[in-house]
Amino acid sequence: MRTALVTASYAPDFERCRLLCETIDRFVTGYSRHYILVEHRDVPLFRQLEGPRRVVVDENDLLPRWIRPFPDPSNFGRRRVWLSARTMPLRGWHVQQFRRIAIAALVDDEAFFYIDSDVAFLKPFDCASVWRGSDLRLFRRDGDLLRPVPGDQRIWSEHAGQVLGIVPVSPAGHDYIGTLIAWRRDALLTMCEHIEKVTGRHWVAAIGRSRRFSECMIYGRYADEVLMAAGHYHDAAEFCRVYWFAPAPTDTEFLAFIEAMTPEQVAIGMQSFIGDDTARIRKLLA
Repeated sequence: MRTALVTASYAPDFERCRLLCETIDRFVTGYSRHYILVEHRDVPLFRQLEGPRRVVVDENDLLPRWIRPFPDPSNFGRRRVWLSARTMPLRGWHVQQFRRIAIAALVDDEAFFYIDSDVAFLKPFDCASVWRGSDLRLFRRDGDLLRPVPGDQRIWSEHAGQVLGIVPVSPAGHDYIGTLIAWRRDALLTMCEHIEKVTGRHWVAAIGRSRRFSECMIYGRYADEVLMAAGHYHDAAEFCRVYWFAPAPTDTEFLAFIEAMTPEQVAIGMQSFIGDDTARIRKLLA
């Protein structure tokens, strides 16, 4: 089974993405290609990272022509906003989710293993390990949404139910959001078709009518509640240990964070919004 690595990124995360690529080349095996999905204007910058098995993909080759980025006047053009007559105004993190889905229509790998650009691998990882025969690993925290959870997970789950035409609030309350997760290409393609049949809209337009959505929740609920888990097996193991909150850790705290990795964790994620310096992270990892 061919499994591709997929990273959606943007210019401010370029150095983090470079570090990710270095650690992939050192530690990750069993994949066909590494696709880096970026906005059109960021393509020349990210081309520096291309290689025999690494390809930069232009957003214009993934998304419909009727949604395009513009400078955001609300912050003097420092940020971007994606506009169309069919969706709400959307930020880059929304559109990165669209790219992660849309790659399935462009390439023919059987599965995609998604890696954020602020991740670094510290241990060997073989992508073949996400397969059990012809079944692909579906990350799932069973019943996690039945307990008090921070953020918008319940809203994202309800949105997934709406676009998929299933019960808005899943009584099972599973959470599918994680770092280092895998999705089937055939399931992504049929998921988009299903959304379009249910809503009567292009799948990007259907999802983008709200600004509060999660592609992980949409895929997870589709795999479990529409496909009835066909082609998947469930696993709750976290492959990546993520540092979520500012301020950035001190050197001692960073090394302690690594020391606390569990045996199944092969990578760390340092959320870009905590403001840590990539050069410092590279030095500490060395």
